[in-house]
Amino acid sequence: MKFLLATATAALMALSIGSAFSADLAPLNSDTEQDRIDWSQLEAKFGAFPKLPDGTRAGAVSKTLTNEYWRSLGEGYKSFGDRVAVPVVYQAAQSEGDQLGQLTIAEGLVTQGYNVLLSPQTDSNLQPIMEQAKAANVPVVNVNDAVIPQAEHYVGNVQRDNGVRVARWFIKNRPDGGKVAIVEGQAGVYAAVQRTDGFKTTITEAGKFEVVASVPGNWDRQTSYDAATNILQQHPDLALGIVEAVKAAGLQDKVAVFGTDGISDAYASIRAGELTGTVDSFPVLTGEVALESALRLVAGQKLPRVVATPQALITKDNADRYSGAGDAVRKALLEDAAAGN
Repeated sequence: MKFLLATATAALMALSIGSAFSADLAPLNSDTEQDRIDWSQLEAKFGAFPKLPDGTRAGAVSKTLTNEYWRSLGEGYKSFGDRVAVPVVYQAAQSEGDQLGQLTIAEGLVTQGYNVLLSPQTDSNLQPIMEQAKAANVPVVNVNDAVIPQAEHYVGNVQRDNGVRVARWFIKNRPDGGKVAIVEGQAGVYAAVQRTDGFKTTITEAGKFEVVASVPGNWDRQTSYDAATNILQQHPDLALGIVEAVKAAGLQDKVAVFGTDGISDAYASIRAGELTGTVDSFPVLTGEVALESALRLVAGQKLPRVVATPQALITKDNADRYSGAGDAVRKALLEDAAAGN
C-alpha cells in the first residue's frame, strides 16, 4: 500500500483508505477546529501503534529543501518511517515560491498510486490535487502551515499562538511599550496571516505599543533583510525580523529581534546574543507525528480532524532545554504538555 506525504510549508500527507474529503465538512481553520487532539495524547486515546497493511509506503512532497526547516521535517518522516519499517520517499519543489513545481510533484505521486499528504506552498496551489485525490479515492492530510479548506485531516501547530507568544514576551519584558515592526511570511498564506494577527492583536491590546510597519518577507532571508533595512531607515529606533539588518544598523543593543521555526542558525544567534528569540515548532517531531497520524489512518483508526503539534518560545534562558537530541526534546515537550504549556 502506498501513500504520499506532501510538504509545503510543513508537510502534505495523504493516506490510503477512505474519502479524501467530505462535502459535509466546514472549511478547515486548523487553529480553531474543535475536533482536535494534542499530539501527546495519540497513544493514550488510540492505543499502541497498529499493524499496517503489507507493502505500506509513504511519499512526501515538501515546499523546498533549501530551507533547514523542511529538511528537518523530512528527518522526522524518515525517523518514524524507520521506526515502523515503512519506506519514505521525500521530494521537494525548487524553492518556496515554486508553486507549479510542487503541484507537478504531487500530481505525479498521486498518478503513481501514492496516497497523498499535502502541505501546500499556499492555501490554494495544491487545490487541484484535492479533486485528483477524490477521484482516486485517496484521503488527504494537510500538515502544518498553509491550509487547504477542504482537507479532512490536519497535523500542525496553532499558528496564531506563534505571534501571541512573541507579543507576550514584549509585554512582559518591555513594560514601557514602544514601536514594533513585523516582517511577515508570504502574503495571504494561512500561517503568515494567523501569526501576524496573533501578534498585532495581542500587542495592541496591551495599549503601550505601536505597530509602525508590517510587510511581507515571503519566507526569504534576502527579502526579509531588505524589508527590515527599509524599516530601520524609516524608523531608526526599532526593528523586528532580521538580525543582519539590525547589526548593519548598529542597533543590536537597542532592538529585540524574534524569528520563527527554530532552525540551528537561530539557536546559534540566540546564544551569541544577536537574535532575542525564536518560536520553535519542532519540525523533526512534527514530521514524526504527521507520519504516525497518517499511518494510523491507513490502519483504519478514526482520528480527529486536527492533531496539534507543539511549539515553544526559545530565548537564551531555555535554549539548552530544547536543543538536545530527539528523545531529550520529546521528553521536554511531553513535560510541557503535561503542564499545560
